Amino acid sequence: MQQTKQLEEKIVEVLAANRFCSFGTVDGQKPKVRYMALFHEGLTIYLATNSKTDKVDELRSNPHVHVLVGYDGKKSSDILQIEAKAEICSEDSLRERLWNDSFKEWFEGPHDPDYVILKLTPERIEYNSAGEEVRVWQK
Repeated sequence: MQQTKQLEEKIVEVLAANRFCSFGTVDGQKPKVRYMALFHEGLTIYLATNSKTDKVDELRSNPHVHVLVGYDGKKSSDILQIEAKAEICSEDSLRERLWNDSFKEWFEGPHDPDYVILKLTPERIEYNSAGEEVRVWQK
């Protein structure tokens, strides 16, 4: 139990240290990956997007996603490989809480009907750190 808590703390540290992630969905039988801005509360990951994007359509067909966090070309040694299940959320309280003024480039405001949040609930997380064995967190 203590090891799990320590691993969760390490994972949260990596999430907090990274503003972007690679986000993978499945389009038919093929994977599709794009960079996205990363928000999180504990192990729950949030991504903001437009409801009319391909990724939202892909999630309606298959909610299983993969997220890569950590390597950005710098000397970072902590990398997360996250298998998660995505949910498309349009609740006002969540959209307001995660609203960022940088979103104004794409949305009119936190109540724009096209602005949705992808809530990712991890099912399995691989934590890689230089010089250590890969550690796995599992739901």
